[in-house]
Amino acid sequence: MDSHDGDARPRHLLPRALGVLSLGLGAAAIGASHQVGRLIGVGDSATARTAVLPVVGARELLSGIGLLVSRQPAGWVWSRVAGDAMDLAALAMARQQRGGERRQRVDVALAVVAGVTALDLMAAVLTSRAAGARRRALRASATVTINRPADEVYRFWRDFENLPRFMYHLESVRAEGDGRSHWTVRAPGGRQVEWDAEIVEDNLSELISWRSVRGARVPNAGRVRFSRAAGGRGTEVRVDLAYAPPGGSVGRMIAKLFGEEPGQQIRDDLRRFKQVIETGEVVRSDGSPDGLATRQQVRQQPARPGADQLSR
Repeated sequence: MDSHDGDARPRHLLPRALGVLSLGLGAAAIGASHQVGRLIGVGDSATARTAVLPVVGARELLSGIGLLVSRQPAGWVWSRVAGDAMDLAALAMARQQRGGERRQRVDVALAVVAGVTALDLMAAVLTSRAAGARRRALRASATVTINRPADEVYRFWRDFENLPRFMYHLESVRAEGDGRSHWTVRAPGGRQVEWDAEIVEDNLSELISWRSVRGARVPNAGRVRFSRAAGGRGTEVRVDLAYAPPGGSVGRMIAKLFGEEPGQQIRDDLRRFKQVIETGEVVRSDGSPDGLATRQQVRQQPARPGADQLSR
């Protein structure tokens, strides 16, 4: 699950467009090398027509295929940048050896290749950043069975303002209309992290998925599925989350050290979600008032009824 599927779509389209461009350039350089040579001002060179342009064409065809079929196109885009640099150097040398109309054609070719190089460089940076974000992302999944019908469980979750009732680190969610919401999370060290999110998919009583909007300090995405539990035992709820933690690998290490890695968080949250749906509240004891995270377990006492229940 990509935490920014919508934002990533343009990033994927650009490498694909460059792939189509590479195929076209490659086919022209190989199949019409004489015409291309004259067009760019090097048609007077037999070496350029019969050796250089076919090699450039083969390189472009290979890059085009790689860009169109690869799910991780960053390397192929960077290979285009390297090829562009070689083309610019070759054209610069050709310019020094020509004059008049041929030099003007080489100048036009240089300007075109320079523009393509800038486009390739931008695509390379964007795809590399996207690949880095995917590598840094933490992912977690958990499932719980709740003894309630799917439509009831779905309606509760669909009102995102209910989520802080059972998500320990979530301070608040404010609905802002049109499927958008504002989230505030308690971060380590007593800090707060905020972002805006939008609903990506919403299938009544079946699926809800959402993601942070572009520019969020903590890019993230979530998906929850509601399905009939086996044997008519209520509703099976499966949650998948992905987010890029602040602080990179250091932030990830610290989070795991304190027991706040996403897998543990989501299991604790779903346990409380089940309690809220089935009993109307989170069932706590004096020994474990806030959940099963490591910092609570360190001071946890044997489970016993809460003080308010003992007084009844």
